Amino acid sequence: MSAKNFKDFPGLTDDNVKELESMGINSVEELTAALGNEDKVKEIIKNLSGVGPKTVMKWQNVASDAAPAEPAKKVAKEEKTEIVEDSKAYVPNKKPEIDDDTASGLAKRALISGRRPAFKRQEWFRYSKLGENWRRPKGIHSKMRRHMKRRVHMVDIGFRGPASVRGLHPSGFEEVMVYNIDGLKDVDPKVQAVRIGGTVGTKKRLDIQAKADELGIRVLNRMV
Repeated sequence: MSAKNFKDFPGLTDDNVKELESMGINSVEELTAALGNEDKVKEIIKNLSGVGPKTVMKWQNVASDAAPAEPAKKVAKEEKTEIVEDSKAYVPNKKPEIDDDTASGLAKRALISGRRPAFKRQEWFRYSKLGENWRRPKGIHSKMRRHMKRRVHMVDIGFRGPASVRGLHPSGFEEVMVYNIDGLKDVDPKVQAVRIGGTVGTKKRLDIQAKADELGIRVLNRMV
């Protein structure tokens, strides 16, 4: 301890010494012990004239012979990343083995499909009962049939995609419709994928999917 008498405490007057004696603090050792007690510190600030929290803090520094304590910094907890093995990890869909010409045709078809207009039935906007499904206009006075201005487009051969990829699935597979497990026998998993018929029940559908997974065949309309 660096303080040997009351004069070593900055701001401690003779009147304060008398006030400390009235509190039962008669020596530097007793004052040092009191400065380490929170309740005693409150009592000192209350009873000593001209003494505030800052003055008491200076006395505590002198008593402990240490520099002013800095506020404790919060130490960030290290987050540990736990790797959990998921049995249902993502597995990418099987891709077909196609040549460069087919891949180029699929890309061209995608571009053509993107700019192809929506073909709607004549006067679909006037009579709701007609619906929007395409029907060829046949009236002799039909302005749509005669391709007059400001009329919607009609279905035309010029809107078709490349013939080399016509009928292929967007992934590039050739679709094969199956209704039972026997339908998987002649399927080539490299270039063909299966689509299960809509009339097939759930139990048989799951059996077909399980068998297709064993054979490495992609199912385009899987349930799970």
